[in-house]
Amino acid sequence: MEKGKETMLNLILKGGPVMYPLLICSFISLTITIERIIFWSIERRRMDPKLLDEMFGEIEKGFYEKAITLGKKSKGYLIKIVCSALSHHKPSRINMLEMAADDEIDRMKRGMAVLDTIITMAPLLGILGTVTGIIVSFDFLGQASIEDPKAVTGGIAQALITTAAGLIIALATIIPYNYFIVKLEKAARNIEKCTTSFEIFHKKAKDEDKS
Repeated sequence: MEKGKETMLNLILKGGPVMYPLLICSFISLTITIERIIFWSIERRRMDPKLLDEMFGEIEKGFYEKAITLGKKSKGYLIKIVCSALSHHKPSRINMLEMAADDEIDRMKRGMAVLDTIITMAPLLGILGTVTGIIVSFDFLGQASIEDPKAVTGGIAQALITTAAGLIIALATIIPYNYFIVKLEKAARNIEKCTTSFEIFHKKAKDEDKS
């Protein structure tokens, strides 16, 4: 275990100064990934399709207060959107529905832009490390004698380590990123279906009130 830590530390030191922003990128990526996994796990447990159907049944009948009371039993994002709309006056309910839906989508997108940036940035930082490593190697080639090969190989090692680190971080980030994108798209479709259903049942209840 100790030997593994020493090897990792040596690789970081050999990679040069570019390894520090790469380490920061890996830490941020890991933090956001863990947070998003927990977030989506909680949201999945909160989903309650049966309760949502019961709420729509009450909305269709025009029993809005009863629908709100039912909604308080769950913290699922679809039920929160419906409850946000119902908590406002009739003329502004559809607008509030759209605003609540946008807020939930924004909440689900949290951290995604950062992960996307890391996927692009990490390989570029790796290339930057490669360039600086090669510059160091050529600099030593111009100064050192042939009998001093370590001076040259140190720069080449720096170039290879940073390139590998950048690619590893990008690859390790793109997998959870694509997973979260799929989850986000599915949630967006669920929200679209929910808002459409709300508009239909709300309109039906209003038409029945007028008749």
